Amino acid sequence: MAPLRYTLLALLVFLSDRSAATDTVSPGDVLAGKDRLVSKNGKFALGFFEGPVYTDNGESSAPMWFLGIWFNTVPNLTTVWVANGAEPIMDGASAAGTSPELTISGDGDLVALHPAAKSITWSTQSANVSTKNTTNNTAAVLLNSGNLVLLDTSNQSEPRTLWQSFDHPTDSLLPGAKFGRDKLTGLNRRLVSKKSMAGPSPGAYCFEVDPDTPQLILKLCNSSITYWSSGAWNGQYFSGIPELIGNSPGFHLAFFNNSREEYLQFNVSNEAFVTRNFIDVDGRDKQQVWLDASQDWLTLYSNPKVQCEVYGICGPYSVCSYSLLPLCSCMKGFSVRSVKDWEQARDMQKDKRRVTIGVVVGASVAALAVLVFVVVLFIIRRNKNKNSSQNCGSLVAFRYKDLRSATKNFSEKIGEGGFGSVFKGQLRDSTGIAVKSLDGSSQGDKQFRAEVRSIGTIQHINLVNLIGFCSDGDSRFLVYEHMPNRSLDTHLFRSNVKFLDWSTRYQIALGVARGLCYLHESCHDRIIHCDIKPQNILLDASFLPKIADFGMAKFVGRDFSRVLTTMRGTMGYLAPEWISGTPITPKVDVYSYGMVLLELVSGRRNSVRSEEYTTSTSTDTDGSHAAVYFPMQASRKLLDGDVMSLLDQKLCGEADFKEVEKVCKIACWCIQEDEVDRPTMGQVVQILEGVLDCDMPPLPRLLQRIFERPSSVSSTSVLLFLSVSNSMLPFGQQLIKS
Repeated sequence: MAPLRYTLLALLVFLSDRSAATDTVSPGDVLAGKDRLVSKNGKFALGFFEGPVYTDNGESSAPMWFLGIWFNTVPNLTTVWVANGAEPIMDGASAAGTSPELTISGDGDLVALHPAAKSITWSTQSANVSTKNTTNNTAAVLLNSGNLVLLDTSNQSEPRTLWQSFDHPTDSLLPGAKFGRDKLTGLNRRLVSKKSMAGPSPGAYCFEVDPDTPQLILKLCNSSITYWSSGAWNGQYFSGIPELIGNSPGFHLAFFNNSREEYLQFNVSNEAFVTRNFIDVDGRDKQQVWLDASQDWLTLYSNPKVQCEVYGICGPYSVCSYSLLPLCSCMKGFSVRSVKDWEQARDMQKDKRRVTIGVVVGASVAALAVLVFVVVLFIIRRNKNKNSSQNCGSLVAFRYKDLRSATKNFSEKIGEGGFGSVFKGQLRDSTGIAVKSLDGSSQGDKQFRAEVRSIGTIQHINLVNLIGFCSDGDSRFLVYEHMPNRSLDTHLFRSNVKFLDWSTRYQIALGVARGLCYLHESCHDRIIHCDIKPQNILLDASFLPKIADFGMAKFVGRDFSRVLTTMRGTMGYLAPEWISGTPITPKVDVYSYGMVLLELVSGRRNSVRSEEYTTSTSTDTDGSHAAVYFPMQASRKLLDGDVMSLLDQKLCGEADFKEVEKVCKIACWCIQEDEVDRPTMGQVVQILEGVLDCDMPPLPRLLQRIFERPSSVSSTSVLLFLSVSNSMLPFGQQLIKS
């Protein structure tokens, strides 16, 4: 239960009173209990916190006290420096309501005292700093940068730095801090991973500057084995971190190498940025930025990109493979002798159960915080206008019994997805609603929070309107406006619904483009939908399209263009960068949109399925059969000037040739393999509106490589190509069904 205590303590630390906080400890001052230092800008806090300690034999029997610095503006406790991670303070007197103390010693050092014995358990003296001549003239200050400094204040106009936490980093690097070596003193400012996500004890992995080459390396701390390197510094960036090439305008990166020092340093143009570079417990270096809108960390990059590239992640005599769940297994000829030892030997994975509990609890606390915020916001707005049951832009907190009554005990199911079902309902004022019921799993709760945070805070005519929500025990419900004409896929791929003429299809294409353009370019924090497909495009009574289902959406800060996230989306609409594991941009939505355009034109699905294979082949001149992957066919027909042959047969040729050609051109631009070659959604809107012209797109390179083969490419060859694509996807996710 230690992670639970750790998470709840973090929440209490964040919510405690900050009114009396100061940024300085002077002689005679004592910092204890919930007392803390807070930097003048309010960004960082320093104090004691309680957490578990993990040894080679597992978790310690009693929690310990740590002295650390954390982000004061982030709701969950996220430390950036821990003074005594390797030597925590025993919690021997916690039952008596006491805690360690931080003060200035008689020798002028900053010291941490044991709660009972009052003996020194940590001191800046351990850094070989002598302050005996400045006994009455020292002070510890937490700077706006997050740097804790011990100052000689005998000269008030020019205080001298005696010691600073930036010279002794733990697992995190902050803007302005030096990361590297002092060649004269031998000081090596390197990062060391935590042993566990639940506690700050030092782990096995180190991140440091290579002493022989101007590059960064990841290695085992007690070994010379290097398992990742950044590539050499070329004056602007490291060759092995292409994410730093012009993609983060708010960052300024520099690498210095002279006769005295060799170090990396990064700064930010906006001090309000909450960002960190750190080495995670899984042995990977990550750069993250905190986004207030999503209340979550945005990962800009992570290296190495593949978890199995981390040396020794599974322990001795074992194999790491993405085709396995879990990732680790014994080598051939070996077996698990002891489940307990096996779990302990897998570094980060040995804490899997504890970490899972912590994550679930953390997610629950975060969900509760979101709900409290939404409810408070609703009450405030309702009190401002008691004559109105719902104000513009507000969300309604529904009671479960009201939704059960509105949906006639959830009797009319109108949809079903991976996280639950959708039911039709009607409020007392005759407003039609669609109630999405999310399951009680952590994924369902994550989707619930994602949708409330994204679609609940924005409004656009082409985005589905979230009316409210309901949280009842483990049940989660989202209440949307009802869309009487259901989703686009029902009209394209089913025969028993209203037929869509070409004019309606063109307006749907334009409306979806406008909605995506708003998400990508007009929101305070840009939103990547991550799952654009006909099933998530709903149609109102006038067939106006509205983008729905934001459960997989990802926030991207306005000053950043890329984000690293786990694979998400639906086969047939996934951009190539999902497969390669590189950080994504809004261009993944552009790719998916291009696939949707092809389906709008043809009235058929893009992805080939084995059960459809016999009807999805054509006969070549030599009598062999070639599988027809529709995007390939569309690209070829467009280049041949024969786009009308791609048109849905149900349209009987009744469509504007120029519009069909324009839509096909846009689609082929959108599905280009290289994201740089794809247009933005703003450009797509302008082309559809006739403001911009659209040139003839090149054949997507991936498809071109297929077309460059002999014309007698057999069906087996095409299916082999698609199978290879499948094998590139981790965890068994596939582009096609085999």
